[in-house]
Amino acid sequence: MTGITTEKTENHTLRAYLLLTVTTWCWGANAIFGKVAVGEISPMLLVTLRWLGVLILLLLFARKYLVQDWPILRHHLVYVGLMGGIGLTAFNALFYIAAYSTSAINIGILQGSIPVFVLLGSYLIFKNHVTKIQTCGVAVTLVGVFTVASGGNFMGLSGLSVNQGDLLMLLACFLYAGYSLGLSRGPKVSALGLFTLLAGAAFLVSLPLLSYEILADDFKAPTTTGWVVVALVTLLPSFVAQIFFIQSISLIGPGRAGVFVNLVPVFASIMAVFYLQESFEPFHAVSLGLVLGGIWLSEMGKLK
Repeated sequence: MTGITTEKTENHTLRAYLLLTVTTWCWGANAIFGKVAVGEISPMLLVTLRWLGVLILLLLFARKYLVQDWPILRHHLVYVGLMGGIGLTAFNALFYIAAYSTSAINIGILQGSIPVFVLLGSYLIFKNHVTKIQTCGVAVTLVGVFTVASGGNFMGLSGLSVNQGDLLMLLACFLYAGYSLGLSRGPKVSALGLFTLLAGAAFLVSLPLLSYEILADDFKAPTTTGWVVVALVTLLPSFVAQIFFIQSISLIGPGRAGVFVNLVPVFASIMAVFYLQESFEPFHAVSLGLVLGGIWLSEMGKLK
């Protein structure tokens, strides 16, 4: 009996690892899609079409969860609106705008700051205990972020020559960390039910921003390539990755699943070099090592 249980556990673990690898690859690919979208579709139109597509897919495949959870969710509409607006609309808007003035490699590496912002937020807002090892991990990761933001030249930071796209990406990561912290205090409903309503909120919040983009004469209708990008970001990082991540958490728990997010900057960097022919400079390697090492220290500190 014990052997059967062990084999079942191992199968669940292997399945979760496969699902998480695909998930983080999808999220890393989003940095590539963001760069490809430049000049092919305006940022807010991409955000609006992305969440409209996700909402349609979720209503087709996960509607029963929304119906099941609606009696609880209808009492948390303000919360859902804030979470969808901050974590899905604002994050992605800044993400795609940042792609106009920074590289996909930088975007991928800077996403490694999200776990650090989450840890800091947990300490400052929820007063969660932070160990010395976790503090060291935060410091190491921040050095990595500063390295990529300054292009390997720390004098650049003092001279205020930090790339605008990098700053926008850091702001996006800060907002997503707030979204993550907010989700930890969310209503007790199914993940798919909540995500469906969040996608709906993200779509609605994006409409005023799209209107502003049109009025500011920054609107660009999608080209053929732009429509391909819309389809890819809707299907892969927004739909498939989210479903796979939810399934993985059910198999091995959120703690173990969350560690795999560290693969996002790795996948983003590799794909940027091979598919966009971006140059992987020595400071990128140093920064990537520092970010991943800092997150690893934070995870080790948490486990201890």
